[in-house]
Amino acid sequence: MACNLPMLTTRQVTATPNPPALTLTPSTSETPTLPPSPTETMTPTASQSPTETPTDTPTATITETSGPSATPTFSFPSVVVNQPAAACKYGPNGAYLYAADLYAGDTGSVRGRFQYSKWLWVKFDKLKYFCWVAPSVVTVTGDINTVKVTDVYLPGPSVLYQAPHNVSLVRNGDHVFIHWDVVPMTRDDDYGYFLDLFICQNGNYFWYPVALPNRDKTSYTVKDEAGCKEPSGGKLYAVEKHGYTKPVILTWPTP
Repeated sequence: MACNLPMLTTRQVTATPNPPALTLTPSTSETPTLPPSPTETMTPTASQSPTETPTDTPTATITETSGPSATPTFSFPSVVVNQPAAACKYGPNGAYLYAADLYAGDTGSVRGRFQYSKWLWVKFDKLKYFCWVAPSVVTVTGDINTVKVTDVYLPGPSVLYQAPHNVSLVRNGDHVFIHWDVVPMTRDDDYGYFLDLFICQNGNYFWYPVALPNRDKTSYTVKDEAGCKEPSGGKLYAVEKHGYTKPVILTWPTP
């Protein structure tokens, strides 16, 4: 079946269940002066035919000005892969779909960074698209703080599969149980589900991405406590090898 999305090489990594806590803090040019047009002043005389007495025509003065100053060109920080082999992902965490193989010596430039992790959005010279890479697998030259914070742009939405249906969330104390119906994907397309969550634990507000391995894994339980000013919540996607479905916004039960 044809689709309008690139074929993605398959690899799935499950997010670490206890990610580190993140505190959200959220010219001038030379312009000659043109001479004015001469004016004619009529001066009457004793003769019947008046004579024309032109006024003096001022001489145009050209003032030299300095040329435009050079505008400095911004230089993106550069990266070189420092591992024998690594993976570039479609998002700033190992839980996202695999985008490309990286090998030692591959070069590129940093075009963005993520607010809630240290992953970098890179345009590798050998690729025609951008992807995310862990900072541990590249050597950076330049200041990454000079590049802007970038949103995540997931491949999709899928034209083959629908978002999960009948999603429910039930709280039991400090735990939230999330459940949904199976999305009927083919085994070849099946890359499970992705939960993009924000939760509260020990007074800290976490970005908590989770990858579930296959279509039959239709539930997840996460610890979420009271004590954070920001509201917990998130999104749920079904994942197939071409990309992600449209998300389901999770209505989070309060503690």
